[in-house]
Amino acid sequence: MRRLFCFAQALPVLITFAGLNITTAAEDPAEHRDPACVGMDPYFLNEVWAKVGAQSCLKCHKAGGDAEDSKFILQDPTRDTSDERLVSSQHNWAAFRSMALSREGEGKDADKAQTKLNDSRLLLKALGKLDHGGDDVLKPGSPRYLVLEQFVRSTEAAHEGKPLPKPAITAANDPPFFDGIVMVDNRKLLRRLTLSLAARLPTPQEMAAVEKEGLKAIAPILDAVMKEDAFYDRLAEAFNDIFLVRGYDNGAESALSYDHFSTTRHWTQKFDLTKVGDEKAQTKARYKLADDYREALIREPLELVKYIVRHDHPFTEIVTADYIMMSPYTSRGYGMFEELKDKFKNVEDPYEYIPVRLHALKNRTGRDHQQSETGYYPHAGMLSIFQYLRRYPTTETNRNRLRARMYYEHFLGIDVLELAARVADAAAVTAKYEIPTMQASECVVCHRTIDPVAGLFQDYYSFEGVFGPRKDGWFKDIFPAGFEGEDMPVDQRWRALQWLGEHTVKDPRFATTMVEHVYRTLTGRKVLLPPKVLDDPLYEAKMRAYRAQRQEVEEIVDVFVKANFNLKTAFKAWAVSPFYRADGIATSTANPMRETELADIGLARMLTPEQVERKVAAIFGKSWGRLMDKQYSILYGGIDSKEVTERAVDPSGAMGAIQRTMSNDIACKNVALDFSKPADQRRLFPKMEPDVLPGESAEKDKQIREAIVHLHEVVLGRFDALDSAEVTRTFDLFAGIVSDAKARKGLEPLENYSCRAEGEARTKDPDYTVRAWRGVVTYLLRQSDFLYE
Repeated sequence: MRRLFCFAQALPVLITFAGLNITTAAEDPAEHRDPACVGMDPYFLNEVWAKVGAQSCLKCHKAGGDAEDSKFILQDPTRDTSDERLVSSQHNWAAFRSMALSREGEGKDADKAQTKLNDSRLLLKALGKLDHGGDDVLKPGSPRYLVLEQFVRSTEAAHEGKPLPKPAITAANDPPFFDGIVMVDNRKLLRRLTLSLAARLPTPQEMAAVEKEGLKAIAPILDAVMKEDAFYDRLAEAFNDIFLVRGYDNGAESALSYDHFSTTRHWTQKFDLTKVGDEKAQTKARYKLADDYREALIREPLELVKYIVRHDHPFTEIVTADYIMMSPYTSRGYGMFEELKDKFKNVEDPYEYIPVRLHALKNRTGRDHQQSETGYYPHAGMLSIFQYLRRYPTTETNRNRLRARMYYEHFLGIDVLELAARVADAAAVTAKYEIPTMQASECVVCHRTIDPVAGLFQDYYSFEGVFGPRKDGWFKDIFPAGFEGEDMPVDQRWRALQWLGEHTVKDPRFATTMVEHVYRTLTGRKVLLPPKVLDDPLYEAKMRAYRAQRQEVEEIVDVFVKANFNLKTAFKAWAVSPFYRADGIATSTANPMRETELADIGLARMLTPEQVERKVAAIFGKSWGRLMDKQYSILYGGIDSKEVTERAVDPSGAMGAIQRTMSNDIACKNVALDFSKPADQRRLFPKMEPDVLPGESAEKDKQIREAIVHLHEVVLGRFDALDSAEVTRTFDLFAGIVSDAKARKGLEPLENYSCRAEGEARTKDPDYTVRAWRGVVTYLLRQSDFLYE
């Protein structure tokens, strides 16, 4: 009963820790509460756990950790469901409280209170005393040590029934996180979503629905958007940014091993092309055939992502799917075309994919090479796809640890390189221990986690990533294959990655990571991590921002899990979240703390090369094209998934030059073309003619302003009033260009030759208005509202 009562008292505190601002149990008089529960206050969660426990203690003092044999064992709340997180936090508080009250001798100093404090086993251990094996020790007087010292004082006072020391200010004292934040106009939100996810502008019907129903209309609109092919192209692009599966070397067909597919993986070299024509035509066709085959192979892992989401399957299949995706072209590479050809709608389409179970692998002589109790290759979603394994190869010294590291990052959101500090003297550690990765604490803290997972990949030991056990058997000087403290049963060896996938989806970190991947897709940013530098003057602001975002993540995770891991629900939830809709601060603030809190909300990222091209196509009817070139794309912050794996977030001089070239080029090619069409077919100027001049009458000036308002909406997504400052600025630009042209002698009456409408003669432009409108469109295309999201 005591434990349950403590839970009831601690519940409001835990909710505060998640970011909500409600009355906490800590605000109740201590005498009204059970003394054993007093320590479970915001100070423990917000200070002790967040700053010390989670960052320094947990990595060793947990089941499976280097200190798992000690009495001080903690639980990781991030591995729990929302219902279980309370129990884990209560357990951790109890462990810290017990250690804080435990004493090492009485001491003989005059200041008995201070002596008693100094004898706390919690503080002594933190200082590296009492044979503390961990290397992450604290210095007396350091910020984290002072946090522990305050906790010990408070715990001792509560235990003795004395008044509690005044706690530090907690999140409960702060105003609501989004106070003073302006949310984006619902129409602009809709445009942002349709451009981002479907590469198009909103339809009039969608815009009307949002104007009438507000945010309620977003979910059904997104349901329709997420049925469009463009959404799945965007989904594949986003998950390649995460998995980088397009980035392996030596040709796409290298993912298919010579041992198992030697007679089929190069099928394009022997394909009959005699019907194509002469030898020259056949050579050209063979090159195209090979290019399409390689592209089809590279797409396969991302086609799995698309298939799962398109058919509303649980996204757990990303690591549990018992199939891979094949097209008519790639099925030839696997030697399965004849078996599958009747299942394809068009056998000439290299990019039509269907789910297929691959047969257990045989070697070149036709003998069984892979043990399988089912007769099929033991598929485990992305984990067992050849292209994924090929992208993250191994070596004799790496021993699949790269794969284990990427597994934790991709599917559980853990950067294992952050689990422990770097070894200061590797030579000394090597000299001291026979097997440092199993014996040295500074090594074990990481290797106890990643080496068992590396062992699960042991049958995929060849550099290329395909199936092939190590000839000498798996290494003995490494932690045995398993996952998070559980060894893999011997009878599961043949399906080790399936066993890993099954354990992965049961781990609450999996659902959280998938929700975070959706956030990255929509915003181009990773979720916030808790700040580590405690003496940073902005620490509290960064921590509050982290907590607020973490609360939103956890709420969306609950929705995602309850929807049977349907990834579309995460997209819909993020789309209407205040983190995605935030558009600015209502009133400017000079408060650096508040500025830090709000630094990562809303959208303020430069569009990727692919997004720019899609946006241009949506607005003007045709993409620019140059940013699809690999060299241009890299210069504009794109990735090649191999050497360049992170998209640039800050503009460079080269990007600025490309932006100027692009704005000139697009305006040049589209303004005259738009005017050459009937008014009801125009995208840019449906109610404007080139003979309307500024300054001739109030009516014509109004007509020009209306045209500008339309341009602002179409090009920039703004909904400006006729007399707004932005419209006036654009009007003045247009009028100024026309005025300057009139003042020049010998004005060329025709539009530039290179800017003429396609297939048409040069446009007549006696008043220079077509060229003035071109200047306006050029100006708009250089605005942040166009270039940024």
